[in-house]
Amino acid sequence: MDNVVIVTAPNEAGRNFIKLLMYWKRPFAVLTNSAREERLLRKMGVQQIIRLNTNHAEDWVVPEIEVGKIFLFESSLNLTCRYLQICRPWTSEPVYVITQKGSSPGIYRGLGADHIIYTLNGEVGFLLK
Repeated sequence: MDNVVIVTAPNEAGRNFIKLLMYWKRPFAVLTNSAREERLLRKMGVQQIIRLNTNHAEDWVVPEIEVGKIFLFESSLNLTCRYLQICRPWTSEPVYVITQKGSSPGIYRGLGADHIIYTLNGEVGFLLK
């Protein structure tokens, strides 16, 4: 069985990435800390959603799936850092941070990101090839 790709989708770029995963029928789960975002994802047809409280470290459990690559779409520095802290231990596969700001590569690398991808238009489908 394939590893499950983990994605955060707090913005349009992340949601477009999810649409690509669905189109290519890749197994994936979306990580969120928001009930509103979870409802939006369910409307999109996302089956696997991992919702957790990013403020309580005791709630950060490793999902019972074989986690592969992780793609964190940046919405805020704080939340992206928190997601990195939470899910870096879940996999030995690469962790990508996709940013349109390009402001904090050192922080992200220090927290375990393997790749920081800068994009103006959010188009990163090439990462799935």
